[in-house]
Amino acid sequence: MVTMLKRRRRTIIDYVGISVGCMIMALGFNSFCVPNKIAPGGFSGLATVLYYITGYPIGLVTLAFTIPLFIISIKLLGIKFGAKTFYGTILFSICIDLIVRTPRITDDLFLAAVFGGVLLGLGIGVVFKFGGTTGGTDLLAAIMHRYFSGISIGTWLMAIDFVVVVIAGVVFGNIEISMYSALTLYLSMKMIDLIQEGISYAKAFYIISPKSEEIAQAIFDELDRGVTTLKGRGMYTGKDKDVLFCIVHRSQVFKMKDIVRYIDPKAFMILADVYEVLGEGFKKIDSTAT
Repeated sequence: MVTMLKRRRRTIIDYVGISVGCMIMALGFNSFCVPNKIAPGGFSGLATVLYYITGYPIGLVTLAFTIPLFIISIKLLGIKFGAKTFYGTILFSICIDLIVRTPRITDDLFLAAVFGGVLLGLGIGVVFKFGGTTGGTDLLAAIMHRYFSGISIGTWLMAIDFVVVVIAGVVFGNIEISMYSALTLYLSMKMIDLIQEGISYAKAFYIISPKSEEIAQAIFDELDRGVTTLKGRGMYTGKDKDVLFCIVHRSQVFKMKDIVRYIDPKAFMILADVYEVLGEGFKKIDSTAT
């Protein structure tokens, strides 16, 4: 009973999150992209171009493109896209035409491209975070990949978005529109990555040194961080070596370097970004997630 309640609560949270994400996307679209003729890829971008030609509502046209593809994708690829994708697809179109009717905020194409891209990416990232999508060209890319499996879904998606961006520039007779649309598309993708991966708040160290035990003990004592020893072998020398692996907070990076350099100035260190760490000493695992 408790598990069922948790699942229901999680489902409600997911749909609320998808709703918020769709509204943010519509805000970016209606306030920055559409008034400045910026078409950042996807069916909504193509619908923007058609809006200036025919006057048809952008959300309705986006939905007209997406629904047939959704039906085809279910037949070809199965039901894996699910109810959340269907919900996101419908709601995004409704938000563009009816719910989020915001005024034009700026006439500056650069500002419109930047803030439009950030808001679009933020909205899409939120939708993804709660397990949904807004359908669109990702469905077309998945279908194309089924028939031309040698080309990845990501490549198909990039190609489709590129075509839409070019179409915008050709139809509006302004190459700058294509350039700004490409900028919006790029920023939205970077924002999606930021939402999904998070800001790097931790660093991973890989340390190779003959004084590995001494270094590990110093890390325990001075940083209060755990250390894992990985077994490795130098292919040139053929000798076995210990590789220390340790995650530290960003504020501890310089201290970590000082510890290693003090003990072994010739130690080999690799420093890498870590976007999420679950476990003791970092973020707790969400036990309510399904």
